[in-house]
Parts: sequence; structure tokens; C-alpha cells
Amino acid sequence: MTLAAEVTRFIDYLRDVRGYSTHSVGSYQRQLTKAIVELEALGVERWQEVDVTTVERLVMAWRHAGAGPSTLHQRLAALRTFFDALVARGELSANPAKVVKAPKSPKRLPKNLDIDAILQLLEFPADDPLALRDRAMFELMYSSGLRLAELVSLNVNDIQPDRELRVTGKGNKTRIVPYGKEAAKWLRQWLAERNTWPSSDQPALFLSKQQKRLTPRSVQLRLKKWGVEQGLFDNLHPHKLRHSFATHMLEASSDLRAVQEMLGHANLSTTQIYTHLDFQRLAEVYDAAHPRAKRR
Repeated sequence: MTLAAEVTRFIDYLRDVRGYSTHSVGSYQRQLTKAIVELEALGVERWQEVDVTTVERLVMAWRHAGAGPSTLHQRLAALRTFFDALVARGELSANPAKVVKAPKSPKRLPKNLDIDAILQLLEFPADDPLALRDRAMFELMYSSGLRLAELVSLNVNDIQPDRELRVTGKGNKTRIVPYGKEAAKWLRQWLAERNTWPSSDQPALFLSKQQKRLTPRSVQLRLKKWGVEQGLFDNLHPHKLRHSFATHMLEASSDLRAVQEMLGHANLSTTQIYTHLDFQRLAEVYDAAHPRAKRR
């Protein structure tokens, strides 16, 4: 059976027997058709001729043609499923695509706000109890680099003397982190307001309008609201405050270990991604300022 005929039989099986959706069937057909084009260029006439080396040559050809990691993963996944069907029917003894790995997708660098954008965001007026709570909350989050889950899990008794905060992070690990004067100022004002609420005896540091512990979703929505009102429309979410904290701390101090401890990263390699962000900024400054780097 020809390469194309075998694929047609497989597509019919997915649609008629397995009940795959039109979208899924179309995706398999597109990916396998791409494979047929390359296999025919290699002189392969039957799927039974394909071995591990052939699949590796397919991947190399696709990479050379400009296919990215995501595309390669999709094509290899389609091939693996297709070859599994051939093995199940006894037409192949082993799946040659199983041992071939697509290149890893590059790790995306986290996006952060620059200092001017942070100042613009945090200047919203705290002219009602919920706005005051939000100001204290986001000042504290940026000041200490907190995760969203860490922020909402804070209790009043986690506030320590000398502007320190007890934080419970991933794996239920506790760490002590400092927070700045600005965060301390707004935190004091929020606590004074909070003490007037009927549910002030609750342990949660940040309470909702319903007098309950704030949920992560509520924090996300409040930050998005203030971002829009302050003129920041760049997909603002709480983790961006943490990324911004880490980047700004490294830019100012270059103390990777200290930032690792404050962020609560178990491994230094996790923190090192922010050194790449810092290098990007320095590279941009260099390109814009250095006489030998300027474009003519």
C-alpha cells in the first residue's frame, strides 16, 4: 500500500471508528501529509521502510525548513499515533518515532513592568476601604516579591516586627522576607481600617467585601481593574508584580542569592532566568548608546 493510501486508511479509522472530531482528523491529515512529502523526497515508498534514522532525517528536514519546536512536537505526535496503529495491525514490529525527541521549546522569559509603570500603577487613589486594601496588597506584593497564593494565604500574625513578613510558600516552606517603607505605610492604614470591620477577628490579612479571605481570582480582577484605570493595558496579572520585583532587585543589587531567598526558589537556576532579563535590558541600552552599536 502506498504512503498516501495508508494515511487515508488511518484517517478513516480515526473518523469512523474512533470518532475523532473533524478538527483532530484534519490536523492528523495535515501533519502526515507533510511527512509523506519528505519521505518521497528521501525515496521511501512504503511506511514499513521507515526506521529511527528516517524519522530523525524527517525532523532535520523540517527544522531546516524553519519548523519550530511546537510544530515538530505536533508532527512527531502524529507520526507516533500513526505508527502505533500500524504496530497494532501487525504491519510494523516497533514504532520508529517513539525514541525520536523534538527539540525543547525555549523557556519563555517572564515579562515585567518597568519602574515607571510600577509607579504609575501604584499611584491609584485609596479613597475607599477596598481601594485602601488593594493599595496595601499590591504595595506588599511588589515590595516582597510574593506569589499570588502566598499573598492570599497571609494572616495578620504573619506581620513581624522590623518590617518583616512570614510567608508560607511552595511545599509549605516558610521564609521571612522584608518589605519596604511604602508597603509598611499602606499596611498600617489597611490594618486600622480592617479593625473596624465586623469580621476583624478573622486570621486572614486581606478580607473581601463579604468579610472573607480574598480568593486569587478576586486579586487578579482587582489588579486588572486598577491597571485599566491607571492606563496600563498590557495584560496585567499579579505574577507580573513578582517578576518586576525580581528584575528590579537584580538590576539594583546583582545579588542572585539574596533574590533567590526572597522569592523562595528552591534552586538557583530558577532565579537565574532574571539575569537573562537584566542582560536583555543592558543589551538594549548598549545598542542605543554605544557609538559602535548604533545603526547608521
